[in-house]
Amino acid sequence: MFDLVANCPEAEPVFIAAAEVLGQDPRRYVREAAPAERFSNRSGQILCCTQALAVQAALGTAWPARTVIAGYSIGELAAWGCAGAVNGPGVLRLAQQRAAAMDAAAPSDGGLAAIVGLRRSNLEPILARHELSIAIINDVDSFVVGGRRAGLDAACQEAAARGAKHIVTLPVAVPSHTPLLREATEQFRAVLCAASPALPGAGRRLLSGIDGDTICDIETGIDKLARQISTTIDWAACLESCRSAGAVAALELGPGSASSRMASPLFPDGRVRAVDEFRTLAGLKSWLQRAID
Repeated sequence: MFDLVANCPEAEPVFIAAAEVLGQDPRRYVREAAPAERFSNRSGQILCCTQALAVQAALGTAWPARTVIAGYSIGELAAWGCAGAVNGPGVLRLAQQRAAAMDAAAPSDGGLAAIVGLRRSNLEPILARHELSIAIINDVDSFVVGGRRAGLDAACQEAAARGAKHIVTLPVAVPSHTPLLREATEQFRAVLCAASPALPGAGRRLLSGIDGDTICDIETGIDKLARQISTTIDWAACLESCRSAGAVAALELGPGSASSRMASPLFPDGRVRAVDEFRTLAGLKSWLQRAID
């Protein structure tokens, strides 16, 4: 996941800071760690933030002067770093603390599943019957749901019987963005306050994941960033806010390309890419310059 920027001098401080919280250089870690360790909640959160911060650092002056910045799940914490509200090392320490709070609060039998093809009005009665919650709204008929594993299994079966087109049980044990993690929200709120984040830098509009609204004061921002651990994320609202703000192109910092695929209908001229699609940093910079001209 770090191949594109692994040897970029501008990204080196990010990798050094990540190694301090991860215990090993992340570029080695992703190749050498056992899968169970690599895909743990703690490692995943640190690595995802490292990826976003490293790419931003590598882009340097190619990073646009005016940006709308949103993050999906743990990506929202990385977005605060990219917006200049928290410095890079601070983001990575917060990722570690966020993961620890979530692991401590999570039930032993928790999980998440993706359900596509049912409208919310049809899905919510199923979730209520099995004591589940909507974790993430991706589209009008695309959701991530969470709760205890027995309820997830039963709800997925019922959703399939009622016409859901695509159902996937996700390989995670933490029911993120559901009320089961309320205790983690309270712990992380205190951690965020102690970190003393600032409002984003000039030209950077930072969005809240739970409603897509712009963060205009730091107290509200801290509260929303803490609450998203145990509150539904409205990613569809974030994408609509990007379009409403006048964004002309979208770049997913990664890892992966799921978010760029979700954003593609908002940019019909093809000005949506994921960092993972590029083979060279020069190619990424060239595309980005053309996309915003």
